[in-house]
Amino acid sequence: MRRLGELEAEIMDRLWRWKRPATVREIVDDINTQRPLAYTTVMTVANILYNKGWLLRGKQGRAWVYTPVRTREQYSAALMEEALGASEDRPAALAHFVEQMSPEEVGALRKALSSMRAPDAPN
Repeated sequence: MRRLGELEAEIMDRLWRWKRPATVREIVDDINTQRPLAYTTVMTVANILYNKGWLLRGKQGRAWVYTPVRTREQYSAALMEEALGASEDRPAALAHFVEQMSPEEVGALRKALSSMRAPDAPN
C-alpha cells in the first residue's frame, strides 16, 4: 500500500473527520479557508482516489458525493503493516515500536490482544 499524497491526505482527512459523504465543492470550500486551491484540482484528485479504491462515489443531484472506503484507523494499520514488512526481523521491529508506546497505548494493545481468539483456540 502506498502512502497518500499531500492533497490526497487532505481530502481523506476531511472525509474521515466529517464522517459523511461530501461533494468536491464542500471539500474545496473547506481547503480554501486555509489556502487557495482550484475546484478542478480537487475534482481530479478525488477521481484518482475513487479509481484507486479509496473512495466510493454516488450521484446527489448533478454532483458526485464521495465517501471513504476505509477508516483512518484501517489506513493507519495498513501503514504499520507495511512498515513491519520492511524489516528483516518483524518481532524485533514490533518490540521497538511497543517500547515507544505510552502506557495508555500499551493498555489498548493488551486489550486488543486479549479480545482476539487464538487461531487454534476451540470455538
